[in-house]
Amino acid sequence: MQISNRNINSNSTNFRGMLNNKTLLKGLEKISEHGTSFAAGTSLVMALGVRPLAILSTPNTEKENKQYASTNSICSGLIKFGLVEAIALPVENAVKKIDQNPQKYLKPSTIKNLQSSSEKLIDSKSYNLATQILKLGTGFLTAVPKSMLTIALLPVLMDKIFHIKKNDTQTTITQKPTSSQKPNTKQLSFNGKLTNLTAKGLGKILDNIKFQNFAKRHQYEEKNIAKHISAATDILLTSSFAYQTHKSKKIKDNRKKALIYNNVISTAITLTGGYSIDRLIKKQTDKFINKFAQINKADPKLSKYIEGINILRPTIIFAGIYYGILPVFSTYISDKIDKYLEKNHPEQNNPTY
Repeated sequence: MQISNRNINSNSTNFRGMLNNKTLLKGLEKISEHGTSFAAGTSLVMALGVRPLAILSTPNTEKENKQYASTNSICSGLIKFGLVEAIALPVENAVKKIDQNPQKYLKPSTIKNLQSSSEKLIDSKSYNLATQILKLGTGFLTAVPKSMLTIALLPVLMDKIFHIKKNDTQTTITQKPTSSQKPNTKQLSFNGKLTNLTAKGLGKILDNIKFQNFAKRHQYEEKNIAKHISAATDILLTSSFAYQTHKSKKIKDNRKKALIYNNVISTAITLTGGYSIDRLIKKQTDKFINKFAQINKADPKLSKYIEGINILRPTIIFAGIYYGILPVFSTYISDKIDKYLEKNHPEQNNPTY
């Protein structure tokens, strides 16, 4: 009997050790600070590998439709990650500066209002909601430019990967030779000044009393904000992509509809399935967070860890559905819809190639 108790205690210790593991905690902190970057990085890995392979393996589907869909996945992943590095990363770094020294960037009245009854500002639900909106909102704001760049790059990559192009004119991309150089101290200084300037600009947004009141009213949505902003971004991105695809003169007319249907079907099922799965596992997630909070209650960064968990969960769910489960289904269905419409409404499909 004593041996049994010793085993139980040992298992409990191991579980406890896993939940306060330094690597895990550091990872969750980084996800909290760079939520948009984490989502873009996850999308990049899946978009360059898992989704194209799944699409290309779809049976009974026209080869060129599969090639356009897989190339779109690659374009989308590359551009999303590029925009994150250019826009979202500076915002995330600026918010981190505000977290570390709120007195420098925020009015005393703002700190008092957002902090409310919390001991520290970073522990406040309303403050965390407000800063998450600023960080994750960059994905929403860049959705339209992302779709425009994707459409522009799509024919180029189709030519480079599958040797399919609109005409005989080839686009030559020249790259300047790179050289290994020491870090440019002037550049580092400029980046520091830019981050500081961005932090001041975001501080003015946080100082807005209407934004503060909004954050306070919806503070209990803090754990769901990543999911909601991701969904809104996907809807805007898909709508913009469909419009840009329809208007594009560089994508073959007889491939546009299948490409649009593929994206619309993928987004619709991803959001429906993502919200459903998230709702099903919510109770288990809440139990895990409560256990996690108890074990790490003395850690001053606990709120950051929990924020990281709430970003990690929907990111993995949506990415798993969109990039792993759906590609074969959406590619097959969109191809069949396109063929059906072409057969029954030939006047709507007048290819110029």
